[in-house]
Amino acid sequence: MTLRFLLSFVLLLLGSSFSGNVLIGNEVLTASNDDVDAIYESLSIPELDKEVFEISLAGYYKLWTNGQISNPNYLTIVDFSKSSNRERFYLIDLKNRKLIDKSLVAHGRNTGNLNAERFSNIPQSYQSSLGFYTTAETYNGKHGFSLRLDGVEKNFNDNARERAIVIHGADYVSNAFIKTHGRLGRSFGCPSLPVEKSENIINTIKQKSCLFIYNPDEQYLASSKLIHSNLPNNWYSEIFNN
Repeated sequence: MTLRFLLSFVLLLLGSSFSGNVLIGNEVLTASNDDVDAIYESLSIPELDKEVFEISLAGYYKLWTNGQISNPNYLTIVDFSKSSNRERFYLIDLKNRKLIDKSLVAHGRNTGNLNAERFSNIPQSYQSSLGFYTTAETYNGKHGFSLRLDGVEKNFNDNARERAIVIHGADYVSNAFIKTHGRLGRSFGCPSLPVEKSENIINTIKQKSCLFIYNPDEQYLASSKLIHSNLPNNWYSEIFNN
């Protein structure tokens, strides 16, 4: 089931309760403009669906207008619709319109094996949580240099602090682990990164940048108040004063 079809199906079920998208036939048109198209093209990430990029921008802009993002240069997208054996973590420099890094990233051990299939906001579930987060402070813990995350979507990820859902490096996030086990290792719910990449990524996105964890989960797509927000034509110049 394609993302556009799934979003169309959700909106048909909910009628006109969301105004951020326009439904034409079975196409969902998110608020878009030349900046969105140009940035997406310049990133050269064909494996990242443009629709996922568009809805991540909608939530990013909403958080920025609410004053929840003070480090707007960076947008991080984790696409859990992809196999864990593929690079599905994308660190994007929106201001300079370029991809800084892409990486393997783990999902929770009870979220699935090769693919992420189940999600939870419940403590001790050992599942990943979908939706938008803001990055917070760094610390040194049992997994070394780590980054705390604050989930901003009630009932989907707002227990992230309580659950200690953080970004950290892990030796089970590697091509060597995939070669041995046939799939990436799994976390207790954290979006864990390769050890050799984690420190640079954490230092780049720390202190109130936007992180979006995506999966075409029907409940999330129907309920999130952020992905259905309008993205105005002047959004880029408004944020970056161009």
